[in-house]
Amino acid sequence: MAAMGFYTDTTVCIGCKACQVACKEWNQLPAMNGGKAQITGNSYDNTGRLSGENWRHVKFIEQFDANHNGRWLMMSDVCKHCVQAGCLEVCPTGAITRTEFDTVVIQQDVCNGCRDCIAACPFGVIDINPDTNTAQKCTLCYDRISNGLTPACAQACPTASIKFGPIDQLRQQAQARVQQLQAGGQQDAYLYGADERMLGGLNSFYLLVDKPEVYGLPSNPQLPSRNLVPGSVWSAVTAVGVGLAALVSFRNRGARQDTEGTPNA
Repeated sequence: MAAMGFYTDTTVCIGCKACQVACKEWNQLPAMNGGKAQITGNSYDNTGRLSGENWRHVKFIEQFDANHNGRWLMMSDVCKHCVQAGCLEVCPTGAITRTEFDTVVIQQDVCNGCRDCIAACPFGVIDINPDTNTAQKCTLCYDRISNGLTPACAQACPTASIKFGPIDQLRQQAQARVQQLQAGGQQDAYLYGADERMLGGLNSFYLLVDKPEVYGLPSNPQLPSRNLVPGSVWSAVTAVGVGLAALVSFRNRGARQDTEGTPNA
């Protein structure tokens, strides 16, 4: 079975949020704020971030000067379905699994809500759904793709900003698009997470035209295991230091007691 995923071309995203609506409808996720309109104060962003209730999040970045010269950057964000997934690595119950499509899914009947996966995700994707008290995120519409259907968000996108298909084919399309943009003068166009250098490759990767941090993405995401060896070393060094300090304190205390117990000549 070929690895499947998303390629998101942010240069053609119009911020319509059709992907957000389609995701909520298909996955029966609750509306924000009881269904009432919510204002985050950050441009036209009404969800704020990915969460257990928001598996798609459309970001709006305004880049304008005092004379209103500049541009809009828009991006529909989602779980990256990493080839090397930190969430899967730390899950203590085996609730997080890799499917035959190489996507990452949280089994709701196995998740105990421990939140380990939330801390392990370098992209801040996973969160607890308050209705179920379990960790939830995008499943890449596993129920749809298992039956030969396109994920709801990609199906609803009116500009084909979100593309779904075999990862190898998506990478070819994305490379061709980057070359087209650069040939047209947009030299800052590049792909984020399209190869194995980033966590073995992201099965949801992006075409961007500014630094990752501008879009709220880490430039060098790390697995939790990358910190285990340095963390262990520092823990050992700290333990040795504490032990030495305790030994010195004990010896000094003993010396003081000997001095105080010696009768005057």
